[in-house]
Amino acid sequence: MRYADETGPDDAAGTQHGSRRSFIRSTSAGVTAVALGASVAASAGPSAQAAEAAAPGARRGTRPLAVTPACSGQETPASIEGPLFKPNSPARSDLITPAIQGVRLDLSGVVYDTSCKPLPETLIEFWQCDQNGDYDTSGFSLRGHQYTDSRGAYQLRTIIPRDYWGRWGQRAPHIHTQVQASGGPVLITQLYFPDSTQAYGRDFAALNAADRLLNRACTISLTGQEGGRYTGAFDFVITTTV
Repeated sequence: MRYADETGPDDAAGTQHGSRRSFIRSTSAGVTAVALGASVAASAGPSAQAAEAAAPGARRGTRPLAVTPACSGQETPASIEGPLFKPNSPARSDLITPAIQGVRLDLSGVVYDTSCKPLPETLIEFWQCDQNGDYDTSGFSLRGHQYTDSRGAYQLRTIIPRDYWGRWGQRAPHIHTQVQASGGPVLITQLYFPDSTQAYGRDFAALNAADRLLNRACTISLTGQEGGRYTGAFDFVITTTV
């Protein structure tokens, strides 16, 4: 299945944000080559325990900011970009559109530097397949970018993707991401789901075990399923200098 073209709002943050998105597009090919080797290593990633401050009117599933955030200071492992990245995604944190059906996921987290300092105004790009294992290649369904807030926090409203067959064999459910602090290098990685995840009648444990690109350090922490939706958490640790 491929969804029809869906246009999103332009990035309203001005030329600074636009130039940073251009940097991601112009450097992603080179970074992908480096990231492919990094994805094979079983390096440890950050503990996904730090929380986001709840703001008035924040959506359900937002985590309160931890008094002492957990941050290892070790950079989140990189992975491949894959062939289905599209530039110029809409600026949005809610990827649920009328055409999207699936198990809901409210994901939140914090972006840190390697000294465990939260990074405001960090660009995060998300893209993923749908509940059928299909990516939208003609429009921007389940694609979008956002910037972290003053506390380095982000929120994403989406669905749990399904597994699919691609050039690297059967892929476990995952969410693609690119993360970049202003003036820093681009981290390209993929986020995965715990073995115990329940969605679409799929065996996540078997799918995870068979995916040769999967890095357990990039597993989203799920706090449980309620009313047909999950609440998840993942904190990124990135370098800020090229």
